[in-house]
Amino acid sequence: MITQETLNLWLAQAPEDEHLEFKEARQQYDTTKLLRYCVALANEGGGYLVLGVSDQRPRHVVGTQAYLNRGDITARILSALRMRVDVQELLHPDGRVLVFAIPPRPAGTPLHHEGTYLMRAGEELVPMSPDQLKRILSEGGPDWFERSARDGASADDVVALLDTQSFFELMGLPYPTSRDGVLARLEQERLIESKPAGWCISNLAAILLAKRLDAFSPELARKGPRVVIYEGSDKLVTREDKPGLKGYAVGFESLVDFVHSSAPLNRFVEQVVREEVKMFPRQAIRELVANALVHQDFEASGQSVMVEMYTDRLEVSNPGLPPIKVERFIDEFRSRNERLAELMRRMRLCEEKGSGIDKVVHLAEVYQLPAPDFRTSETRTIVILFAHQDFAEMSKSDRIRACYQHCALKYVSNERMSNQSLRERFKLPESKAATASQVIGATKDAGLVKADESDTTSTRYARYLPFWA
Repeated sequence: MITQETLNLWLAQAPEDEHLEFKEARQQYDTTKLLRYCVALANEGGGYLVLGVSDQRPRHVVGTQAYLNRGDITARILSALRMRVDVQELLHPDGRVLVFAIPPRPAGTPLHHEGTYLMRAGEELVPMSPDQLKRILSEGGPDWFERSARDGASADDVVALLDTQSFFELMGLPYPTSRDGVLARLEQERLIESKPAGWCISNLAAILLAKRLDAFSPELARKGPRVVIYEGSDKLVTREDKPGLKGYAVGFESLVDFVHSSAPLNRFVEQVVREEVKMFPRQAIRELVANALVHQDFEASGQSVMVEMYTDRLEVSNPGLPPIKVERFIDEFRSRNERLAELMRRMRLCEEKGSGIDKVVHLAEVYQLPAPDFRTSETRTIVILFAHQDFAEMSKSDRIRACYQHCALKYVSNERMSNQSLRERFKLPESKAATASQVIGATKDAGLVKADESDTTSTRYARYLPFWA
C-alpha cells in the first residue's frame, strides 16, 4: 500500500528508473502507452507507474482525471496482458494521483505487448535484444556461473586446469599442505563440486582461474578479453591482436601491464607528475578493464571484452547494456554479476562498491585528459579514454561532458563545482572566468547541471549540482 508519505518521498528524492515512472496525464492517459509501460516495468522486475505528477524535476502533484473507474482499467490490463496490476488512488491535497503497482514477470517468462518484448532504455521503451530474451528464457536453469565447464574431472585434472597457486595468493591465504586441502577450499567457495562421477568445475572457476580457457571449451575461450593495438586513429592497420588465454583473475595484472605498456607517451603533464609517463594512467586502465570484465553479459554468445588502443584514444567495451544510465556511472552502482564481483573484490582486483569510475574521471583530470566518454551501442557498453587535448582543441560536447563529470565528481565528494574549480579542471587562468561560465551555461542548457540555490544566489560565487542531485 502506497501512502502519501511514500509519494512525498518519491517526489523529493526518487529518480525515474526501470522501477518507477511519473506521468502528468492531467486529463487522460493513452491506454496503449499504459500497457507498454506495464510490460516494460514487469520485464525489469516490477515497479510503479504514477499518474498525476510532473515528470520533470522539481516534481509536484498536478492531479489526474484519467481512469476514474479503476475497476475498468484493472480488467483491461488483465485481459490484454494476463497480469493483475493493483491500481491505487491517492487523494493528495494538490490533486488526485493514481499509482499502478506492477508486479515482476514470472521467472523465465518475458512479457510482450502485441508481440514486442519491451524494456526501458533511458526515457524510452525499446524492444529487448535477442540476448536479453535468451537470458530471461534460461532463468529456469542454473546461473551461468554455476553451470559446468568440466564434468567428471579428477583431482589431478582440477589442479592441472586451474591455477590454484594464484588463487590462494590473490585471496591472501596460505597454500594448503595437501591437495585435499586445496580442493576443500575451492569447494567451500562453490568453485568446484564433488559428484559421484568426479569433480564438476564451474564456469565461475574456469573464467577466473583457468590456466588456459581454451582447455575447457571454444565457448569459454571466446570469453577471454581481446586486446587490439592499431597503428593510427582508425582500424586500417593492426599492429597487434592479442587474445586473452588465462582466467580473468590469474591473467589480470599481466593484461593491464600489456595495455599500459602499449600506450603512447604523455608529455603534457610534467607540472603534475615529474617524470615521463604513459598517455593513459595504469590505474585508469585497471579500473576500466576490471569494470568491463565484471559487468559484461555472459549470456551474450560469441562476444568478449575488447580493449582497443589507437594513437589518440583507448576504447574498452563489454557485451551487454548497463542496468543504469551512462550519465549515472559516477554516482550509482548496480552489479550485473554479483558472485564474480564479490570474488574479484576479495582478490583485490576491483572495487565492488563502485568507486572505479570515480577514479577514472579523477585521473583524467589529474593527467589533463579530456573527460572519458561513456556510450552504449545496440549490444555493448563502451568507455573511451582520450589522449591529451588543450582546452582550445576540445569540441563543445567534450567541454560539456567534462563539466558534467567534474560537477558529479565534486558532488559525490561532498563538494560543489564552481567557476574556479572548473577553471582548475581545464587549467584555465582567472582571466578566462567568462569562458568557464560559458561552458557551465552550455552544460546547464544540456540539462546536465543546475545551480545550487541553497548556497547563494550570487552569480560570482555560484555553486552547481549535477541534474540528479
